[in-house]
Amino acid sequence: MFRLAASQIANIARSSIGVTSRAGVVRAAHHEIPAEEFDKQYEDYFSRADIDGWEVRKGMNDLLGMDLVPAPKIVDAGLKACRKVNDIALAIRWLEGVKDKCGDKTDEIYPYILNHVRPTLTELGIPTPEELNYDKPELALKSVFDM
Repeated sequence: MFRLAASQIANIARSSIGVTSRAGVVRAAHHEIPAEEFDKQYEDYFSRADIDGWEVRKGMNDLLGMDLVPAPKIVDAGLKACRKVNDIALAIRWLEGVKDKCGDKTDEIYPYILNHVRPTLTELGIPTPEELNYDKPELALKSVFDM
């Protein structure tokens, strides 16, 4: 009984997190935060001097679990945090997660984000998943519908 009630409460809590794009306000856990303050909060989180790999992953997981696409400055701060902990695989995975969060608007939003993050990528020497050909399956068979 307790498990059922706990899962229902968790589902309600998950559904209450969201973004209202017109107002520029992020709704999180029963209170609204201005978008600029939300961005600043995560930028400061990733820019901490004493951040470790677990905290970087936790922040990224929290962001990718929300119903929003992270702003380019948050993506930038996340990439710098990955460099701080010397984890290039996490940086590439972060970019893949951001691309996935773009949903059906990937062709519009993801190039915009990459455009703003490109100087950081070149500064840190981080390739994009597309440059590594991670966006194409390596051993996939040709579809029978394409033959």
